[in-house]
Amino acid sequence: MELTEVRAVAARLKEQVHRVVIGQDEAVDLLVAALLSEGHVLLEGVPGTAKTLLARAFASCLALEFNRIQFTPDLMPGDVLGTSLYNFATQQFSLTRGPVFTEVLLADEVNRTPPKTQAALLQAMQEKKVTAGGQTYGLDLPFFVLATQNPIEQEGTYPLPEAQLDRFMFNIQVDYPSEEEEIRIVETTTSPTSQAAEIVLHADDILRTQALVRTVPVDSHVLRYAIRLVRATRDDTIPQVKQYVSWGAGPRAGQNLILGAKVRAVMNGRPIPSVEDIREIAHPVMRHRVVTNFNADADGVSTDDIIDMLLEGVKE
Repeated sequence: MELTEVRAVAARLKEQVHRVVIGQDEAVDLLVAALLSEGHVLLEGVPGTAKTLLARAFASCLALEFNRIQFTPDLMPGDVLGTSLYNFATQQFSLTRGPVFTEVLLADEVNRTPPKTQAALLQAMQEKKVTAGGQTYGLDLPFFVLATQNPIEQEGTYPLPEAQLDRFMFNIQVDYPSEEEEIRIVETTTSPTSQAAEIVLHADDILRTQALVRTVPVDSHVLRYAIRLVRATRDDTIPQVKQYVSWGAGPRAGQNLILGAKVRAVMNGRPIPSVEDIREIAHPVMRHRVVTNFNADADGVSTDDIIDMLLEGVKE
């Protein structure tokens, strides 16, 4: 597979998803970018904005095993990972594998369950492995997590631990549709006809594409800009940022900025990423990695506002 083919594959993926999902162009672009760069995605938005539909439509374009977990307050880690049961015939414990043993996992409303259960996904997302009953099991590749969550201000939600948020490549904000899009949504969903997405990629194609994306070269000034952007969340480069941040972004933010810029450049038919690619994905890469403090809450400053300050204050 060549880089030109990657662009064509990405275009077909987006086309098929849009047969089911109306609008949400940025979210679809970021989903494709995350898949092709081995990242996981967190979709955040109020109920009814098609987060689950978007995740299911995207998964249906992939010839991969798909499992869904509906996260609820009473869900236990064993419901995610599986349970070790004693086999009296063999006199040994064996693992009854849970839904995490799949290739595409939809973690629906992941912040409706307590942190103990949320943390069950940590090792799987980072290492592509699961430890249960004292044994470590590898997951099939590619392994891709699509998680949805409601805004943490809503009733019955538990904020995701920072360590788990850091495992997501992108935090995608799924907003309300425009008026024209909402008209099309209502018109389409209340009529007897519907369209289904077709399969675009198989497992081997995805693995080859992911390996190819990593071979895309990056100019040193683009790399240094990405790192300066990340480090500015932790140092005194921009004083107005420092006063609003408790914890800044770590090295994974820089890694994901570069990988995201690579795949974005390829999807747009360019051989190498630019600073503009870094700037375009800065919000979804960093908004869940910057922890604000009381001053930010008091002044109504969000993480997106802080990233805007970074993009304005950090020079190329």
